Amino acid sequence: MTTEQLLKDFPPVTTAAWESVIARDLKGADYEKRLIWQTEEGLAVRPYYRAEDLKRVACLNSAPGEFPYRRGNRTTGNWQIREEIDAADLAAATAAAHAAVVAGAEGIAFTKLQVQSPAELDLLLANLREIPIHFKRADQHLICCLFDGVGTLHSSAVISTGCDPLADVEFAAKSIHDSPAHFVPFSIHAESFEESGATAIEEIGFALAAGVDFLAAMDERGVSADRATAAVEFSFAVGGHYFFEIAKLRAFRMMWARVVERFGAAEEAAQACIAARTSRRNKTVYDPHVNILRATTETMAAVLGGADSVTVAPFDACYKQPDEASRRLARNSQLLLKHEAWLGHVADAGGGSYYLEAITDQLAREAWKLMQQIETLGGFRRARAEGFISQALERSSAARETAVAQRRYTIIGTNQFANPLERALDRIDDVRIHETPRSTERFEDLRLRTERHAAAGGKVPQVLLAEIGDVKMRAARSNFAANFFACAGFEIATKRFKKAEDITAVDADLIVLCSGDAEYAALSAELMPKLNALGRATPVIVAGNPDNAAELEKAGIAGFVHLRANALQVLAKWQDRLGVKS
Repeated sequence: MTTEQLLKDFPPVTTAAWESVIARDLKGADYEKRLIWQTEEGLAVRPYYRAEDLKRVACLNSAPGEFPYRRGNRTTGNWQIREEIDAADLAAATAAAHAAVVAGAEGIAFTKLQVQSPAELDLLLANLREIPIHFKRADQHLICCLFDGVGTLHSSAVISTGCDPLADVEFAAKSIHDSPAHFVPFSIHAESFEESGATAIEEIGFALAAGVDFLAAMDERGVSADRATAAVEFSFAVGGHYFFEIAKLRAFRMMWARVVERFGAAEEAAQACIAARTSRRNKTVYDPHVNILRATTETMAAVLGGADSVTVAPFDACYKQPDEASRRLARNSQLLLKHEAWLGHVADAGGGSYYLEAITDQLAREAWKLMQQIETLGGFRRARAEGFISQALERSSAARETAVAQRRYTIIGTNQFANPLERALDRIDDVRIHETPRSTERFEDLRLRTERHAAAGGKVPQVLLAEIGDVKMRAARSNFAANFFACAGFEIATKRFKKAEDITAVDADLIVLCSGDAEYAALSAELMPKLNALGRATPVIVAGNPDNAAELEKAGIAGFVHLRANALQVLAKWQDRLGVKS
């Protein structure tokens, strides 16, 4: 059967026809509120996209490996598996790096090691001659040592560092002018924006602005754009918004190519070198194996977004020194994606997706506007010095943290679907869990507070979820309340009752009435006097946010838990009231 014969059974459907069906199914509900996703970047994402939505999108017909590199720098999706080595001692770092390479790593990033001389570099690279090496923490002394050592090495592997070129542009210009081939001495750290709470638009816009400032500074000092672009790597953190993370890297690469073009460089020089790393911000101490799933989807996003190298952090790195098993899991997640899922065989596998192309375009346009705004302020360094960058990051971070606290931003196992029986106190490093900002920390602090209280001989609060009345609502609200209080590590018991007075027979530190709004007034009027008559001061709260909340409070109801509640504040309040010590 020919394609034409097959498609005749599937006639085209107009957008108007789709919208008509959607309007009918909504039954009068608000289209915008129900179906339009308002992202934290301020973008309105539609429920579906069609070919007509891509009419204004640029460079759709460019192929992978073609300027402006919307679809990637390469004609395949292959990437470098980069592994981080935390050892600071030269011998230990050398051994760990060699073991990682033998196990499948294709590049090494030393996070703490400082090489003091070309001789030490030669010793370090004795078994790593053809392996790309990155020194994350680098100062001018290290760059000078590398500068002297790279030229004597008989290797084609790239050596790079995480040194910020904008920290000292005079030194940067001199280093780039004199540096040998295969040496990339500087990095622009876009991951620091993500770790500070930036939106995808801010990550791209700030990274572009930093790159523009860098190229301008080098141009003023006689370093060509072709030479400067070859001397800098961009490092990005890839978070949990899967399609947005793919689009983020695609949009940045395309915009960077436009920037480099405007500085007069050759098209080949406009290829952004992107090193991606799985995000630290969304990793969790509780239910930590979910971190493996998070890192896997983040790795896929980085690969499909066209990253040149990808680093996967071990799942336990946020709360302790990773062991060999967790490092192997991190490494193998990339090996599986590359060699079994074959993600490296196809460049830009998502290219042509109406949704992906549309959000790539949206991110690119908005990030370009942000970059231009920073330029009007005098460039990235001046905007950073005058507080523009930090203030923007503080706003975005505060909005994200509020969403986490209100559980609108879901973190499985931490602020939603937590396991109240799980204990983490005996496996965490108190210093390490606060090394980098994470959106999960405040919920984890609640759980750890309960654990420490119990470890000191205190009682873990017992919460009774009293299901009564309305058949539909009692179960739904009981499940909600169980999920809510599990986030603080409280012990939870669920029981069903026919009469309110029967609730008084159950011993608990906190009673949660789970029923329908219309029944709460009668239930509280029956229950509270009986508790008082028994001399019990057990607080009673309601699962829900009924219109007669003031009336219920007068009857003795001590509080409410509902979807709009700030879970952090409510849970901390009940820890205080129930005697859980800080």
